[in-house]
Amino acid sequence: MEIASMNNDEKPSTFFTKGLLWFKSLHEKIFANIVGIAKQFKKNAKDDPRRVIHSLKVGLSLTLVSLFYYFQPLYNGFGVSTMWAIMTVVVVFEFSVGATLGKGLNRGMATLLAGALGVGAHYLASASGKVVEPILLGLFVFLQAFALTFIRFFPQVKARYDYGMLIFILTFCLVSISGFRVDEIVDMAHKRISTILMGASVCIIVSIFVCPVWAGEDLHKLVAKNMEKIGNFLEGFGDEIFKSSEDITESKVAKPSLIEYKSVLNSKNTEETLANFAKWEPGHGQFKYRHPWKQYLKIGGLIRQCACRIDALNGYINSEIKAPEEIKEMIKETSMRMSIECGKALKELSKSMRKMNLPISADEHVTNAKNSAKKLNSLLKSRINNWEEINLLQVIPLTTIASILRDIVTCVEEIGQGVNELASLANFKTTKSSKEIINTNKMVVVEKIELSNNHVVITINEQNMKL
Repeated sequence: MEIASMNNDEKPSTFFTKGLLWFKSLHEKIFANIVGIAKQFKKNAKDDPRRVIHSLKVGLSLTLVSLFYYFQPLYNGFGVSTMWAIMTVVVVFEFSVGATLGKGLNRGMATLLAGALGVGAHYLASASGKVVEPILLGLFVFLQAFALTFIRFFPQVKARYDYGMLIFILTFCLVSISGFRVDEIVDMAHKRISTILMGASVCIIVSIFVCPVWAGEDLHKLVAKNMEKIGNFLEGFGDEIFKSSEDITESKVAKPSLIEYKSVLNSKNTEETLANFAKWEPGHGQFKYRHPWKQYLKIGGLIRQCACRIDALNGYINSEIKAPEEIKEMIKETSMRMSIECGKALKELSKSMRKMNLPISADEHVTNAKNSAKKLNSLLKSRINNWEEINLLQVIPLTTIASILRDIVTCVEEIGQGVNELASLANFKTTKSSKEIINTNKMVVVEKIELSNNHVVITINEQNMKL
């Protein structure tokens, strides 16, 4: 009996202890989650401080628009339709100016056109009589929804006007269908369209004039940064690929410059999105109206082609190539020079692109890389007859590296041509050093020699030499 009573007394205390421990662990978990969220907030703000500014801009825009609801004189003019302005700010305000302008103009124009057509459809249907009116309204809704939904599949429309198409369908249906039950359809449409336009205007004004974030500038920096990443890889590749077996075992950890190129392979969607937003933006800074944004996509595509070849080269890093030392030494110098010169050319192109200067200094590095490629080609041709006694399977990795490097030289040359085209289209400025390079590469051409009054007259002309 005593033992049973002791067990009964222990049960409540055990249950209370478990509950206390559970509550303590729950408190610790909640505190750990709060700390984790705070760290995430800090990390996001540190990675891109513009995110904090964007959040403040959204809050400012919503506050300004909500004044139409708070002040009685403004509320009397628009009524409950003021909520449409708040909804517009929530759905239209984006991170960059181009994205906000694109959505704002799409929403504004689609609301105007759809509202006008919706009112017209309502009056046309109501003039046909009570019996035919719902049939005509249903027919109008079906036709416009069918036509616009099909048009949304067009790639050009999908890229720039997809949101406007959705708003057109929504607004037309709201105006035309609600007019069947509401008498003052024109007044209702006027209020909704006015408030939507006011909300879109507030978004555009705040986005442009309060710490603007330009999508075009982000695209410009992204393409230049990707070029620099590939250049960093190529500059460090030569030293890594021809390491001895002892050095390979010591350095198994890849350097950051040799792995950061991988982000370039997945940059296509980001570049296309930024280019689409940039087309909506007005001229700003060094980016004038009708800036050649398509050229950035062309350069980005060439950079990704180069990155794909670099990805193939990356597989040979930290792998021991069992080829004869004679062949290694023969290929080493020219291969390293090709890689380093290509890296320097890309970094010069990236630097000139960031500063929007003419990329003249990169041509010298491209020329050196091409000369090294020709030298390597001639070396391989001259020595190939001496490889009869060598195991070809041991030589294949080295010849593959040399072949990929030659392809990379061609890619770098094409990237340089793309940047030169961009410099011509965007009117990149000529620096003092660029002028000196141009002047040093001029030659004097004698056009004609004449005798006049016992004097020799020599006519000359200066022409630019190609690097």
